[in-house]
Amino acid sequence: MRPIATMNVIPFIDIMLVLLAIILTTATFVAQGRIPIDLPGASSAQSMTPMARLEITVTTDGGLFVDNEAVTVDDLPARLGALSPDTLVVLRIDERAAFGRFVGVIDQLKAHRLENVSILTRMESP
Repeated sequence: MRPIATMNVIPFIDIMLVLLAIILTTATFVAQGRIPIDLPGASSAQSMTPMARLEITVTTDGGLFVDNEAVTVDDLPARLGALSPDTLVVLRIDERAAFGRFVGVIDQLKAHRLENVSILTRMESP
């Protein structure tokens, strides 16, 4: 019987590549940490400076989230009523969401005199 002079590392490499794929897939979900939506594009989009803000998200199916917490349309006025008028409100609305939901959110913001509103978009390449 001949002694083994080298070690076969191919199974080890296969396992490491699978682990790497799992880590990279998990890391992208953790890094985003948000409700998945497709933002509409805008050629004049600008970067936002970080500051205290309230984030309202509307998903494709009309789901409504305030700071990543699911709320109903009836709960939104109570959440907005507790804010000061100078609070920055960031809207993240899926580009396939119903326009009526967008108008409803804007209407609630106006009713509570929240005029410091920013609509989040993604930068489109020219």
